[in-house]
Amino acid sequence: MWFDDAFFYQIYPLGLCGAPADNSWDWSVWNGAAHPVNRISRVQEWIPHLQQLGVNAVYFSPVFQSDSHGYDTRDYYTIDSRLGSNEDFAAVCSAFHRAGIRVVLDGVFNHTGRGFWAFRDVQQKRQQSEYKDWFAIDWNGNSNYNDGFRYEGWEGHYDLVKLNIENPAVQEHIFGAIRKWAELFEIDGIRLDVAYCLPVSFIRKLRAFTDELGREKGRDIVLIGELIRDQYAQFIGPDRLHSCTDYECYKGIYSSLNEMNLFEIAYSLNRLFGDNGICRNIQLFNFVDNHDVERIASILKNPAALPIAYGLLFAIPGTPCVYYGSEWGMNGRKADGDRALRPALEQPAWADITERIAGFARARRENEPMRSGKYSQLFLTNEQLIFARREAAGAEVITALNAGLSQYTVYPEQQSYAHFDGLYGAFRNLITGETYRYDGSITLPAQSVTYLTRT
Repeated sequence: MWFDDAFFYQIYPLGLCGAPADNSWDWSVWNGAAHPVNRISRVQEWIPHLQQLGVNAVYFSPVFQSDSHGYDTRDYYTIDSRLGSNEDFAAVCSAFHRAGIRVVLDGVFNHTGRGFWAFRDVQQKRQQSEYKDWFAIDWNGNSNYNDGFRYEGWEGHYDLVKLNIENPAVQEHIFGAIRKWAELFEIDGIRLDVAYCLPVSFIRKLRAFTDELGREKGRDIVLIGELIRDQYAQFIGPDRLHSCTDYECYKGIYSSLNEMNLFEIAYSLNRLFGDNGICRNIQLFNFVDNHDVERIASILKNPAALPIAYGLLFAIPGTPCVYYGSEWGMNGRKADGDRALRPALEQPAWADITERIAGFARARRENEPMRSGKYSQLFLTNEQLIFARREAAGAEVITALNAGLSQYTVYPEQQSYAHFDGLYGAFRNLITGETYRYDGSITLPAQSVTYLTRT
């Protein structure tokens, strides 16, 4: 599947495009929307930047009509009027596809906003509404908005009204929206928001539907779930999700570098992808930051560790994703609010770290073991980690990183929490193109990450 070879770039359109924080509430028009303002076209201007970076798939956070931040949907069939019209976004998707970049959209199916048209009908008609069974409602209670009835909200957030996703009418409505996305925007996949809240029975039906839709449209439609706990066996499989977010390695990467304790990320990599790893046959969705967490440049204690974090991101098993702006070292702290994590930007920038990321992406793109090779740990101390990605045919790429402040030489048979046989012969550095001959030992520069392949 195309997903296995992808390098994703995440865009939060309502943020990047500078949309107002709150949507119009003019209920004299359908879904309370003001006249569309075409802000989304600005994203097309980023295509050359993404091509230079090596991106071949873009993941758009919510783009559909919503009350405020996008995850409070009003209308699954219409692009948020703060971003533009359906036609405006279709033109953007066409531009990405012409550039060889696939398009994945956020699917927010667990809950809607209070402005969702069916929920408004229930507010107005109460038990006479034909949509009353679309939600979990207690008619004997009351909400904190004084609706005259109580309803279930996502994790206690009552701006996010939980859908009765097992209702066949709700499923029909959602599947109809997805068909429209496939026809109008030619989507290549869906990232399922809070997938851990969705019934597995629904995910199975969704997979069957998108598989058939993909066959009809002549392309694979991938399903990526937002999972934050160890639920891989429950949610991922040939009849369920293709992949999910890898929050374990996300945390392991920055925490290991901050605490100079590479045992943490090594433990996760072995647990997930080693010989008996629980995800050794699954291509997870990897990242070092996103719209919900602090920017990696803000969370690392040592700025010099930033290239190491990205070097790991592109070397470990899974499909990497970079969040807009982070590729040039942008800061953003959660304590400063969502807007600080999802800022408006006029244009992309290019910095030394951007060049490094482009190099990591190129190495992964040009070397199959980095995309699909089996993971094997070779050497581990608190500050050094060496691992291999090997293909069955014998091709391999070795990743060697040194998080320490001084150069470090690894010797054959050196004691560590892995058996290092040593490197012998000629190896090419996949970033610099230089060739080195090793007689067993390898010296790692301070605060470095190196990709090597045998010549």
